[in-house]
Amino acid sequence: MTDEGATAAMRYKEIIALSRGSAENLREWELARAEALKGEIEEAQNAIEIAKEREARAAERATRWWKMALHNIQGLTWLAPGDEPRPVPTARAAYLERYLEEVKPSYQELVQAVLALGWRAKRAAAKRAEQPPPA
Repeated sequence: MTDEGATAAMRYKEIIALSRGSAENLREWELARAEALKGEIEEAQNAIEIAKEREARAAERATRWWKMALHNIQGLTWLAPGDEPRPVPTARAAYLERYLEEVKPSYQELVQAVLALGWRAKRAAAKRAEQPPPA
């Protein structure tokens, strides 16, 4: 074999060794990436479960406030309650607590308004009772 043939054969062996090394490196990287993806998938599934629980708690709170509001207006025959609360797909999840905290003051305003209406209605009835009947 000539020096040129030996050099080409050595170069060929070197290339084959590098390609085997590259294939092994790629295989190791793929295995590591698969493990990392498994972890990311597990984290995402946990996040979904937490979000579902958070949504269920929020729906429960909203329903509770809704029922309390209905109870307060049940004597007002002229006021028709609207639809039950539903999730709003455009709402931002990061603001959930803020949204829920805004319900309490609104509910308290409703209660005060209903109480004021009741007081006014009683006062108007008392005035009518004081007036003599029409002749």
